[in-house]
Order: sequence, then structure tokens, then C-alpha cells
Amino acid sequence: MIEYIVKGRCQTSGSYTNTIYVAGSFVVNGDIALGKEHIFFAYIHREATLEIEAKMINRLGEFCGIRDVGTLSNEEIYRKIGSHKADVMVLFGGSILCGGDVLANAIRSDIAKIYMIVGGAGHTTPSLRKRFAAVLPELVTKDRSEAEMFDDYLRIRYGVSADLLETRSTNCGNNITFMLDLLKERNISCQGIILVQDATMQRRMAAGLRMLRPGMKIINYAAYHATVVEHNRDLQYAEDIPGMWDIKQYTELLLGEIKRLRDDEKGYGPKGKGFIAHEEIPDEIEEAFEKLSAEYMVRKANPEFAS
Repeated sequence: MIEYIVKGRCQTSGSYTNTIYVAGSFVVNGDIALGKEHIFFAYIHREATLEIEAKMINRLGEFCGIRDVGTLSNEEIYRKIGSHKADVMVLFGGSILCGGDVLANAIRSDIAKIYMIVGGAGHTTPSLRKRFAAVLPELVTKDRSEAEMFDDYLRIRYGVSADLLETRSTNCGNNITFMLDLLKERNISCQGIILVQDATMQRRMAAGLRMLRPGMKIINYAAYHATVVEHNRDLQYAEDIPGMWDIKQYTELLLGEIKRLRDDEKGYGPKGKGFIAHEEIPDEIEEAFEKLSAEYMVRKANPEFAS
């Protein structure tokens, strides 16, 4: 008697075949193989499931990882804020390594008057230190702030450096407040600003600044744009991104951001903790959140880095 039909993978060969399970034996391509000799794992519509999962992750990634301009060029900056140069460009240390590459190229392109790196130590700092040490062994990472490590990265790899470093902040909230304090302390006027943060946190960073400086012209430029795809029955990135999170961590970071971006009693918006300006979250983003949160953990705030 046929009990069920599935798609299976042979443990020994790794190949997928249409498999009929019949009373304790497997029938594969017309041949009978005893279950105790060939072990098969059932993966019902595995490829289709992974394709949907990748689509949901990409949907959240595009929502969180805003880029207001296609490239960081003087022409694009002018079209956005009416000036060929922003007053300030800021890289936040929560970014992965490629944020340093974005800032270095921006400095060489002369798109801002002042270049600043913001970041003390937060929940992503241990991972960042490991990645810097792997890429540039000569870069000192022990007890260093995110801003100091990124500035050394710029100097060693590109021969450029930032104008200002903020080294005390521990989270997205005081990233913004300490940044503004330092600009005020140095008497730097800022009407137009470029924000570069890890793509997972870009939208929230901008919302935090809008909360405190609603009239400021903000250009968002997430440090990277990641596309997740299904390949060989697994999830992977469509292209290599220097220092990129593994997909599980990337997804969990994105899920944590949606929870924080909500404007309700548990979110960070005005109706909740009041850390950020109101953000409208589309239905399709909430749908992706619900589907993915059934499979992945949602990152919780680490009280060690609260302010």
C-alpha cells in the first residue's frame, strides 16, 4: 500500500529523485531499495520553499537598507539636496567592513565637506574586530572603538582618514545624539548629511535623526545591498560582500529591525519608546516578518549597550 509520495534525497549520493515509500521499502526509478540500506530524507517542495524564503528576506532587506541615490556622486548629491557637497558624511561603526570601502570612495570623490565615523562598542563590535583582524592583521583591534578601527582601515588600505571620530556611543540612539553633540562642539553647521550604516539598521538610523532634527536634509546610503538566492537547495548571497553576515544572522538582524521600527507600545516610534520618528510599515513587510519569524529568532536589544 502506498502511504505517501515525497521528493527525497539519498544520503549516499545527495541526488534528488521522485520517491514512493511502500510498506517499509523505497521504490526509486523502478528499483526497490530497502529502507535500512538507503536512507532518504523527505524535502517536500524544498526548492520552492527556499525561493519564497529568499524573497521574504530580500523584501525586508530592501525596506531596511535604504539608498536614496544610485551612486555617491556630486551630481546625485545635488539632485537630492541642491548642493554638490553634503555638509557632513557619517559612517556608523555598526556597519560591516564594506562600509569602510564606501566611505573611502566617497572621500576620494569629494562629496562632503566633513567626514565622520561614529561608534564606540556595541553588540556588533566583537564580530567587527574579528573581521578586521582577519583582513588586516596589522590593524590593532583589542579594546579599540569601532570608529578607531574603521579609521585605521581607511588609512592602511586607502591612505585616507576621517575628519572626526566619535568613540563613546554604544547603540543607534546615542550614535545619533553623540554625533550631534560632537558637531555642535566643533561648531560645524549641518543642513545636509549623508548617513551610511549597515543595511539592516539604515532606516532606523535615519528615523532617529529625523526625530531630533526634522528639518535636516538626509541622504541615506546603506553600506551594501544584499540579494539572497536559492542555489543547490540552500540559501546564499548572489554576490560576495566583504565582511557580510551569514544569512541566518542577517535575517535575524532584519527581523529585529522591523520590531523596533513599529510605532506601537512595543516599538521605538513616538507611540512606544519615542526613540525614532514615525515609520509606516507596509503590509507586505509585516507579512514577510510573520513568515520569517516562524523560522528565525528575532534579535532582542542587549541591555549591556543601553543608554
